[in-house]
Amino acid sequence: MIRGLDELGRERAIAAMRALEVELFGNHAWSEASVRQELTAPGRVYVFDVADGSPDAAGVAQSPAESSAEASPAPIVRGFAGYWYDGEDAEIMDVGVGRAYQRRGIAKALMGELIARAKDQGARRMLLEVSVVNEPAIALYRGFGFERIGLRKRYYQPEGIDAYVMALDLEPRVVGFQSTVGTAADAGVINGGDVNRGSNHDGEHGDDKEQGRQS
Repeated sequence: MIRGLDELGRERAIAAMRALEVELFGNHAWSEASVRQELTAPGRVYVFDVADGSPDAAGVAQSPAESSAEASPAPIVRGFAGYWYDGEDAEIMDVGVGRAYQRRGIAKALMGELIARAKDQGARRMLLEVSVVNEPAIALYRGFGFERIGLRKRYYQPEGIDAYVMALDLEPRVVGFQSTVGTAADAGVINGGDVNRGSNHDGEHGDDKEQGRQS
């Protein structure tokens, strides 16, 4: 089940996200300090997939005393995803799913939740970067309606791998001319789709991690 940062608890979220970073990215993983900074930065929205049946899976908010390790076991966090909303666009910052839980639709569920939350906030579109060789991640994003809008050369370092910039319109987009008396249909209103720190950990190390960050 998908839980927000406040539902999971900040300290648990930091510990779970850091552990998944290390598992998925090794030397490229964000440090605990970086994870903490990311989760407390302005405009950030993060969600977490918590295994059904794990402690606190019901998502009931815990008091500071209850959220300590002594009070209750930590829930099993299988994946996470987050974006930065700047008041106009929502840019995917990071997405990750533990290797033992990949190819179960968790990344898809996390992305769907992010898109829904960004729409609720009034975001105009969602942006992300993804490695040009990460075909599973690209397929995942295309499934939500993301389209390629650019290329960033040698974006992923030190490997020097290029990244596609992809975008998803979250609100109707007017195409063509619109008269002062025209209707929305006349103006050609279309939807962009239903669906890193700039880089993109989206893969299973493939289809489950690659959003938004540069190591």
